[in-house]
Amino acid sequence: MHKAAPAHDQGDEHIEVGPPVQEAAGVKAVVASTRMAIEQMGLRRSLTSLLRINQTDGFDCPGCAWPEPGDRSHAEFCENGAKAVAEEATRRTVGADLFARHTVAELAGRSDHWLGQQGRLTEPVVLRPGSEHYAAISWADAYDLVAGELRALDHPDQAIFYTSGRTSNEAAFAYQLFVRALGTNNMPDCSNMCHESSGAALSETLGSGKGTVLLDDIHDTDLILVVGQNPGTNHPRMLTALEVAKEGGARIIAVNPLPEAGLVRFKNPQRPKGVIGRGTELADQLLAIRVNGDLALFQALGARLLDEDARRGGRDATEPVLDHAFIERHTDGFEAYAAHAATLDPAAVAEATGLAEAEIDRTAELVMGADRIIVCWAMGLTQHRNSVATIREIVNFLLLRGNVGRPGAGACPVRGHSNVQGDRTMGIDDKPASQFLDALGAEFAFTPPREHGHDTVEAIRAMARGETRVFMSMGGNFGAAAPDTDVTLAALGRCGLTVHVSTKLNRTHTAPGATSLILPCKGRTDRDEQGGRPQAVTVEDSMGMVHSSRGLLRPPVDELPSEVEVVAQIARRSVADRAQVDWEGLQADYSRIRDHISRVVPGFEDYDRRAAEPGGFTLPNGPRDSRTFATATGTARFTVNPLEILRVPEGRLLLQTVRSHDQYNTTIYGLDDRYRGIRQGRRVVFVSPDDLEVLGFTDGDHVDVVSEWSDGDRRAPGFRLVSYPVARGTCAAYFPEANVLVPLGSTAEVSNTPTSKSIIVRFEHTAAEA
Repeated sequence: MHKAAPAHDQGDEHIEVGPPVQEAAGVKAVVASTRMAIEQMGLRRSLTSLLRINQTDGFDCPGCAWPEPGDRSHAEFCENGAKAVAEEATRRTVGADLFARHTVAELAGRSDHWLGQQGRLTEPVVLRPGSEHYAAISWADAYDLVAGELRALDHPDQAIFYTSGRTSNEAAFAYQLFVRALGTNNMPDCSNMCHESSGAALSETLGSGKGTVLLDDIHDTDLILVVGQNPGTNHPRMLTALEVAKEGGARIIAVNPLPEAGLVRFKNPQRPKGVIGRGTELADQLLAIRVNGDLALFQALGARLLDEDARRGGRDATEPVLDHAFIERHTDGFEAYAAHAATLDPAAVAEATGLAEAEIDRTAELVMGADRIIVCWAMGLTQHRNSVATIREIVNFLLLRGNVGRPGAGACPVRGHSNVQGDRTMGIDDKPASQFLDALGAEFAFTPPREHGHDTVEAIRAMARGETRVFMSMGGNFGAAAPDTDVTLAALGRCGLTVHVSTKLNRTHTAPGATSLILPCKGRTDRDEQGGRPQAVTVEDSMGMVHSSRGLLRPPVDELPSEVEVVAQIARRSVADRAQVDWEGLQADYSRIRDHISRVVPGFEDYDRRAAEPGGFTLPNGPRDSRTFATATGTARFTVNPLEILRVPEGRLLLQTVRSHDQYNTTIYGLDDRYRGIRQGRRVVFVSPDDLEVLGFTDGDHVDVVSEWSDGDRRAPGFRLVSYPVARGTCAAYFPEANVLVPLGSTAEVSNTPTSKSIIVRFEHTAAEA
C-alpha cells in the first residue's frame, strides 16, 4: 500500500464548514484581492502592479490564459489574478538562512501553503550528497555543476527537462533549443497533465490541437455549453465574457457534477449592478452530470439532432436541423457516425450521466433553438480514460450543425496556465512534428533528435527505473502536480541531480536527487534588463493571441537572473559546440530569439514588430479562419466512439480532484474556499448526503480516503467528509492533496494524461474514530 502522511501544519482539526454560496465575485472579491495584495506587497507596490496587469504597456497575468478584450478596463484582472501577482511580487524573501534553519526532512513535513508563503527565492542553493541542508552556492558554480553533469551523461536521454506553463515564449524556445542541441526530446510539460487530451482529439478531427474561437465569438453567440469547467475560480475573467454573451441574448448551459457559484450568479465588481445589485444570472440550465458521463451526454444530444432532422425531412426539409451542406463539403465519416448514434441505448445514457431524460430533452431543445453554438471545457473533461473520445464526441456535436469555422461558434478548450499553449507552440513537446525539427535544424545548423521523448508519466517511470541521471524543471512544482505523489517523489530521489528553476519554495524541492540545485529566477512581474536594455517577453493566450509582457517591479535582488539567462548560461557551458547558437547574444537581446522564432515557427513572421503592437496579433487557425482541416483526409472528421460506462463497485465512489477558490494549480494562496463554504483547511471530501447515508457515514466524519488500483491501494489519511450537492455516486477533493490517490498507471487512452477526474475510492474511518 502507498501512504502519504499529512503535513503537520495542514490538518483538518480547525476546518469550519458553512453552506456554499450562490454568487461569485462582487465586493467580497475586491476585499479579498485588496487584503492579500497589501499583505504581500504593501500599498504602493500593489497599486503600481495591479493597474498594469494585462494592459498593453504592462505585464501578462501569471495566472490563467484567458484572453484580454480589445477594449480593456483600467482594472483588467480578477481576484485570483490579483492573488497570483501578490504571490509573485511579495516582499517576503527566502535566502540560504532559511535552509540553514530547516533540514530537507523538516521542509518536507510542512504544507504546500507554508512552503509557498515563505516568499521569493533570492540566491542559488545546493544540497550535496550526505547533507541534510541546502547551502549557498555561487551562480557560476551552479551553472558549472549542471553543465558538468550533462556533459558526463552516457546518453542525452538520461536527462529529463520539464516545463511549466508560465514560461515565456522566448524562454521556452531557448529551453527546447538547448535540450535538442543536447540530443533528446525528453520534454514533459504541464500540458501532459491537463489539456493533452484536447490536443489529441482536436488534431485528429479538425487538424489543429487548438481551439477554434476568439473572444468576440464568445461575446456574440447564441448558446454556450460550459462543460467540466469552473470559470468562477479557475478563469474568473471568463465570467465577464459570459455576462456580455448573456446580455446579447445567449443561453448558457453548465454541465458539472458540482454546482459552481460563478455559473449561478456573477456580480461584476466593475459594474453597479454587481456591487449594489443582484448581478447577472448566468446558467439557464445546470446539468449535474455524473463524473465521466459527458461522452454519453453528447452522444445523446447528437442522436436527438439526427432523429429530429430525419423527422423534419432531412436535407430537403424547409428547416433542417443539420447543416447538410457543411457536412457534405467539409467532413467525412458522417454515415458511420450516424449509424452508430442510431444504436445508442437510452438506459445506458441514463446510467452514465445520472440525468433524467427530460433534462437531456431540454438541452436538445436549447441546442436546436440556437444557430451559433460554442462548447467550452477544461480539465473536467480531459482527465479521464476516455477523455479523447469524449472531446471527439464534442467535435461530432459541433460538426452536425456546422458550428466550426464561422463567427460565434466553435470548440473552446480553456487552457489553464498563462502560457501553456505558447510553450507547446514554441516546441516544448516530447513528440515534435518533423516539420518543426526540420526548420529548427536548418536555422541552427544541427541535427535535432527525432525519436520521441518521455511525457510526464513516462518520465516518472524512467526515473523510478533508475534510468534518469538529471532532472531539470523550468518552473512548476512537478512533484505536487504529477499523479501518484509518493511514487513521483521517490522517483525524483533516484536521480543523480535535480535542478529547479523557481521563483518560490515548493514541494518538489523537498524531494531531492543525490545532488539538488534550486536556482531562483525573475518572475513575470519583475523588471528584466539584459545588455543594459529593458527586455520584454511574449505569451500566447488560450485563443491563439500573442502579445508582449514587460515586468515593471524591481526584482527581490539585483543578481536574480531571468529564465532566458539561466538557460543561456547552462547551454553555453554544455552544448556550445553542438549547434550554431549565439547563446550570449540571445541572453543579451530577446528580439534575437524572436527573429529566430519567426523563421522556425509558422505564423510568427515579422514576430518582433508584430508582438510590440498594442494587443499583439492572432495566430492563423485553419479550421477557424477558412474551414481548412489538416487532417489525414483533409476534412473535418466525424468519429465513432464506443460508450463504455465507468461502473463503480458497491461501497465505492468516483473521485475527482478540484481546486479551491484560494489556489491556482499547486500554488495555495490560503486555506479557505469561500464559494464552497470551507474555511481554515483543505483536507475535505465533498460527498452527496444520499451517498453518505448509503455508505454509513455522516457529515463531519474523519476518514482515510483509499483509492483502488490493480497494483494496490493508495491512502490519503485525515480527511473530513462534507455533505455537499455533488452528483450521486461521485465525490470531490482538492489537489494536490488528493494526487497521492491517482495511480500512475491510470491514464487516458491516446493522450496518456493521468485520470485525476475518475478515481475509484472508498472511505475508512480514521484510527481515532474506528
